[in-house]
Order: sequence, then structure tokens, then C-alpha cells
Amino acid sequence: MNVLMISAKFPYPATRGGTEIRTFYCLEALKAEHSVTLLTFREDYVSDEDIEALRGHVDELVMFDAPKNAAPGLIAKLNRVAGFVTTGTPPNIHYYYSPEVQTWVDDAIARDRFDAITCEHSVNALYIRPEWKEKVRTVINVHSSDYCTKRSNLDLGITKNALRDRLTLPLLRRYEADTYRKFTTVAVTTEDDETQIQEMVPDLNSMIIPNGVELDEFTFRNLEPAGRQLVFTGTFDYSVNIDTALYLAQDIFPSVQAQYPDATLAIVGNRPDPCIQALAEHPGIIVTGRVPSLADALHESALFVAPMRAGYGIKNKTLEAMAAGVPIVGSDRALEGLQIEPSEGGAGKLPTPLRALRANTTDEYVEAIVRLFEDPDLRQTLARNSRAYIEESFTWTKLGEQYRQAVAG
Repeated sequence: MNVLMISAKFPYPATRGGTEIRTFYCLEALKAEHSVTLLTFREDYVSDEDIEALRGHVDELVMFDAPKNAAPGLIAKLNRVAGFVTTGTPPNIHYYYSPEVQTWVDDAIARDRFDAITCEHSVNALYIRPEWKEKVRTVINVHSSDYCTKRSNLDLGITKNALRDRLTLPLLRRYEADTYRKFTTVAVTTEDDETQIQEMVPDLNSMIIPNGVELDEFTFRNLEPAGRQLVFTGTFDYSVNIDTALYLAQDIFPSVQAQYPDATLAIVGNRPDPCIQALAEHPGIIVTGRVPSLADALHESALFVAPMRAGYGIKNKTLEAMAAGVPIVGSDRALEGLQIEPSEGGAGKLPTPLRALRANTTDEYVEAIVRLFEDPDLRQTLARNSRAYIEESFTWTKLGEQYRQAVAG
């Protein structure tokens, strides 16, 4: 098959964020059996070396300059909201729309160049015309639902403009529902995501394809590090990760530090917002920014703590920590899509061991962290069980096969 993959985010190297990671490994899976043309944007941070390296992973690389930054100021923001109301297209989606790209894609479909089109994340779906699914397979890879995430943020009070978001939430729901109807198949990462999306579009043809881990990169550590360092990883210009890091640093860590004065907290990841950078002013807190190796940062930490209160979809950061053998304390959101608690099996299901400690309140996090600090046998049990779970269920090789099936039909 000739496949056109559309990705607004430049997916190389596959270390910049969750969207780039999933896109890159889905690309690798398709390239193993099909001819792949990747259409993507060049952001300012993309180097010539990155472009040349990515060319080695595709049959054809089509590059367009990224759209210019949205105009600043109150009037510009009001105009964007007004545009959302009148056109039905969210501003963050419209930002990535380029008439040049639309013309290129329209021409390619008119000339029957491709048998299938994939859109990596919903921001790319604006280029797909509903009638195309009658002549080519169209697949949208929903890394996470913007509507579900925004609704969750509103419930938690972590949105920057609650009034605006509440007014536009119904419009966002309608936009997503209309978007999903344009596609032959919708790929999601968890059962929760599928349930939420099927409530919008009951007759949806959907597939659950989780995220995965590159096991050669996130190796299982043989020795525990000295010290009591907690770690949380992510891209820290994203509201969900910002909220998580602030909650961990300001509410949970001080109670841990009161019991263990030598404890430290590492906030590790790209593009830290100024409010995240400011956390480094507190004793015991380290804000690294981008690091050469996330695996090394995990290996150097005693525990991975992910008190996420929002965000839908399976979390790459959680899978990576599990693969690396770092014991995890996580929330329902951080552990979404994973079988964590032990079960006895039955009805055709195998028994499962304990793989992480679950917590959803400040006291529960502190209690779980203290428990793991004091119980080396439990730490080793969680580490071994987590690694085995990743090897069984969350390798990109296995998940890539599922993605090829979604695209090929």
C-alpha cells in the first residue's frame, strides 16, 4: 500500500514528547510493510540533521514551514474565540491549517497517489474531506481527546480561562464528533478513551492500540541507586504536566521531606514553563530541562511519582518508568489503561501480580512513598513485575502490528 501520514509535529527524534514518540513508532511500523510518505511541518527547533535522519525512515518526506505564532493580545484572543464560534474549528486546530498543505493533499488524492491516509493526532484532521473515505482508507490516531482533557481540566480548575473553556466546550465536543465521522477507523490508546469517544459517535469503528516502549533504550536497571530521589518526567509546557509537577513539588514533596530530609525531587523533561523552573529555588528540588537520556534519569531515581489529576490516554512516562524497573506511585490518570492491582484471573484471564502503588490524595501519596522507602523487597517486586508486564504487552513491535492492521483494514 501507498500510505500518506500527516503529522503536524515533526516526529524525530522520538524523545521530544508523547505525540512525537507515538507518531515515530507508528511510522516505523507502517514503513516495515508499506510505502510511506510523511507530510510534516518544520518548526524552528528542527535541525537540518534531524530532517536528513528522518528521511531515512520514510520513502518520501514532504516538508512545509510551520505556521507563524498566533498573534498576541486580548483582541487577537477574542477574535480566535469568535472564529471558533462561527466556524466550529478550535483555534489550536486552525493554527496548524495551511491552504498550501490542503492543496497538496487534495491534488494527491485526486491523482489516486495513496491507498490510505493516517492523521497523527486530531490537529491534522482538518485536511481530511469526509467523502474521501469512500475511495481511500482514512485512519485517525487519537493520542488523546482534546475534549475529554479540557473537560477534565475544567472539573479540576486547572484551566487558564475557565469561562472561555466552558463556553466553547460544547463546540469542541461537536467538532471532535464530526471529525471522527470522517474516518474509516479511529485508533485510541485505552478503553476509557474508547468509551468517551463512542459516547460522541455511537457507531464508531474504533480500535484500542496502546503506547509502547523501546526496550533497548529503557533497559531494566540491575542496581538500585543510593539516596531517596523521586522523579517525574514529561514535557513541561503542557498544562497537565505543569499541574502534576506543581502538585508534587508543593503539596506532596514537603511532607516527604519532613520525614526524610535527604530526599530530593527531580522534574525531568523538555521545555519547562517558568513556573516549573521556579521550583528549583526550593531546597531539594531539581529542574533539569531536556536531558541526554530519560532512561538514565529514571535509573538514577529511587521512585517514579506521577500524581496526575488530568489527561486522558495511556501515559508514555509511566510505561517508560515501568520498563526501567523504577517502582511507581501513580494516580488513576497516570495508570490509565494498565492492570496494576493483583487479580486471581478466571474466565479465561491469567492472574496478575501487583505492579505499582495507586494513590489519589496527598496523604495516600505520602503513605505510599514512605512504604516504598522502607520496604526494599516491595520495591524489587514492583520493579520486576512492571518490567515483565511491559515486555509482555507494551512493545512497539507488538503494537506496530496492530497499527498496520488498522491502516490496511
